Formats: sequence, C-alpha cells, structure tokens
Amino acid sequence: MPVNRSVKKLIQKTTFLILIATILFFILTPIFFLTSLSFLSSREAYQFPLPILPSLKSEFVAEKSEKGYLISIYEPSTGEYESILDTNKFEKMSTYFRRELSIYTSPEKLKEILSQLDNGDIEKVHFTMRKSLWHNYKTFFKVTGNAKAALIRSIQTALVTILISLTLGGMAGYAFARFSFKGKEQLRFGILFVRMFPAVTIALPMVILLAKYGFYDRPVGLSLVYSVGSIGLTAWITASIFMGIGIELEEAAQVFGANKLQTFFKITLPLAFPGLAASSMYAFIGAWNDTVSALILTQSKPTFAVVVYKALIGSTGKINLTAAGALTMAFPAVVFTLFIRKYINQMWGGVKV
Repeated sequence: MPVNRSVKKLIQKTTFLILIATILFFILTPIFFLTSLSFLSSREAYQFPLPILPSLKSEFVAEKSEKGYLISIYEPSTGEYESILDTNKFEKMSTYFRRELSIYTSPEKLKEILSQLDNGDIEKVHFTMRKSLWHNYKTFFKVTGNAKAALIRSIQTALVTILISLTLGGMAGYAFARFSFKGKEQLRFGILFVRMFPAVTIALPMVILLAKYGFYDRPVGLSLVYSVGSIGLTAWITASIFMGIGIELEEAAQVFGANKLQTFFKITLPLAFPGLAASSMYAFIGAWNDTVSALILTQSKPTFAVVVYKALIGSTGKINLTAAGALTMAFPAVVFTLFIRKYINQMWGGVKV
C-alpha cells in the first residue's frame, strides 16, 4: 500500500536522523565541554555544578570589616553573594582577581572603588568588572615556561615527519604500482608489519641509536621514529593512487617529448596529490599527538604534547589551564586538516581532478 510505504519511509528517515543526532551529540559534547572549560576562571572551573558557559563579567559587593574590606561575588547559580576576600591589602586583592577570577585590575583601581566606604556615608559599594577570556591561554604559556618553544618543536617534528614519509613512502608506493619484482607482495606486507607494534617498543631501542648519532632530544630524532610507521602507510596509500592513474597518460606524455622525470612531475604527481594529502594528514596527526615516544625520546626539549601531558598530571596545571593547552594543541591539527581538505575530498570523489 502507498500509505504503508510512506509510513515506513518516514520511520526509516526519522531513525536515521536520530542516529546521526546521537552520534553528533557524543562527538560534539566533549568538544563543547573542553572549549567552555578552557575559558572558565579558576573559581568557575572548580564549582559544582560546572557552568555551561563562561561568564563575561562578575558583579561584586564590598563592605567594611575588621580586617579591612569584605568583598563578595554574585553567584548566578544561587542568586546570592558569596564572600571571597577579607583584607585591606590591595595588591593581594589584585592578585586574587587575576588568578582566581581572570580579571585584570590594578591595586589603584580597587583602592579607588573601595575608598567610597572610608568616609562612612555608605555601607556597601557594588561594582562590576569584565573578565579576560584569554587569561587561561596566556597563563598556560607562562606557567609551563617552555610551552612556546615546545609548540615550535612539535611543528618542526610534524613537518619533517611528513617530508620523510612522503619522500620515501611515495617512492615506495610508485615502485609497487609501476614495477614488478620478486618478493613484491611480501615486501608490501612487510612494510606494514612495523605498525603492528606499539610506538613505545620502537622508541626504547631507538634511544640508543639516536644518542649514538646525536639525534636524542631533538625534533629530527623524533621525526625519524615517527617516520618508521608512517612510511609503510604512505606506501600503501600512494601505491593505490598510482595504480589508479592510467599508465597510458604517462606514455602519451612521453610520445609528446617529455622524459620520464618530466612525466612524473607534470602528469603523475599532480594526479596523486589526494593520496599524498591523505598520507601527510596521517603522518602529521601521528607525530603531533604522540606523547609516549616523545616522553622517552626527549628530556630537556619536550614536544607540546608532552608539555600538555605534564601540565595535566603535574602540580602546575589546573583543569581550565590544561583545557586551554589541549585546545591550543588541537588548533594546528585542525588548521592543517582544513588546509588539505580539498585533496582529501578528491580522494573520496567529492571533486574531480
């Protein structure tokens, strides 16, 4: 019956949409939580229940006390003011506002506001201050000390890993696609064999080799270790791409006078960009996110992933600062993926070359 078919189609469509919405919910909720947490002040980050969104400003009320000034902050969740400071030291107030509330204000500014209570005309003074949303990001780079240098080292490591992987893996993939030789199938399987072992099993023996050749605790040493696994995967991906490029295109180019090198760079390589882009993405993400191998292979020059990891487990890191570090770490990977998305879409058939 047409009506039954329409109902069945509607149920299938509704079920599909519910499934997609559920998957998106489980993917986006942690990202939203992490993003919101990275903008919370230290006081907000340790409240229960945790605020869904960071506040942009805070309202205060101050009154005279035995110690000096009693300052309370308005809590939107309870609708009441809570005492946070009782002191007459304006420098201490300014430091507390910056560290716990992410508010940058000078002792002179606080003294000017609270001086209204000194003449006894009023009992309480209300004031509002804006919060610095980027406080956690600035503080993360300050308290971790070497975070900026570590970020640069991570970028260097990832780029060198991509260069090594695409150069060696790409050449291996081309050889697998275009040439026949004895032991070809065994070698294709063999280059993936190393990926079956955890990175730590490769990193441990590599410590001795890298130290011997002066690459220990250096980005290039890490790149060499990361490239071991990436070369095999790159060879597999690029071999499939090169096999899909008709050899008659190369033969036609040679008929019109191009030599083999010109044919490769002007005909074959541009058509293989989608596979190279996908391989570079895997190499970049693998090198960028690794922590275990970097912990073993670095000592005084850690990567950014190691800095974030140590901030998470160390005494220097609060959860809002660690969230800011984690998002900072994710940003270059997102930018790199967006940069090569055109070629990734081509690999999936989204855009024709």
